[in-house]
Amino acid sequence: MNNPITLRGLSTISFWAVDLEAAKKWYTELLGVNPYFERPGYFEFRLGDTQAELGVIDSRYSPTSSAASPAGTIVYWHVDDVKATFEKLLSMGATTYEEPVERGPGFVTASVADPFGNILGIMYNAHYLEVLESLKKS
Repeated sequence: MNNPITLRGLSTISFWAVDLEAAKKWYTELLGVNPYFERPGYFEFRLGDTQAELGVIDSRYSPTSSAASPAGTIVYWHVDDVKATFEKLLSMGATTYEEPVERGPGFVTASVADPFGNILGIMYNAHYLEVLESLKKS
């Protein structure tokens, strides 16, 4: 019997925003692309090497137990230059959640709170690059 893989990869990362139009403008400027999908109360981008989805949802639809301030799990997006990306995010109005930290050779993390209260993690991750390279060869 085949055992299904429990977690196969990120499909959609969801952020929340009270001002959805301001969030759309901010993320469009940050990412340099328009959302590929929109509906009332929601918009979504496809990003990066695997076209992972980043969706932003009107806060009116957030679970009632959601934190009112940045808290919880941090999802890290691979970037080629953590320091430059971190500085760009701060210049756009994000606030520091965690300064860049070297976690070992080939691994640097940092995170910010976007202007809408979501934690956005960025990371240089040597393993990510190894996996990406192996996918290109197959």
